[in-house]
Amino acid sequence: MMERHRQHGLTLLELLVAFAIMALSVGMIYRIMGGSARSVGDLEARERAVALAQSLLALRDTVPEGGLQQSGASGGYRWLIQSAPYNTGVSGPSVVPLYELAIVITWEHGGRERNLQLTTLRPQRRSSPQIRR
Repeated sequence: MMERHRQHGLTLLELLVAFAIMALSVGMIYRIMGGSARSVGDLEARERAVALAQSLLALRDTVPEGGLQQSGASGGYRWLIQSAPYNTGVSGPSVVPLYELAIVITWEHGGRERNLQLTTLRPQRRSSPQIRR
């Protein structure tokens, strides 16, 4: 009678298919991890831009009569501050005029220009009373 030989192990074709599946899986994992690293870098740059904008706003709690326009650069970020009168529809001698204050932060990241804009309202700076003698 004929004896059957049972195969133990993997054939060459099964081994090649397993390596192909593994290579595709590793490639997808690398792609996902690379995208995550880029996202973290984008987020860090945006957080620094927000911190800069907030500190610029904190230094300007009032706007001089006639408005405000300033620009500058800090740590790889460029900034621009502009103001425009804000109409509240209320007038009178005791009403303090409001200004809309806009801060635009611009930076380069990943070969592209990014920007962030924050807008708020600030009161007009009161003129200091002059002392009479």
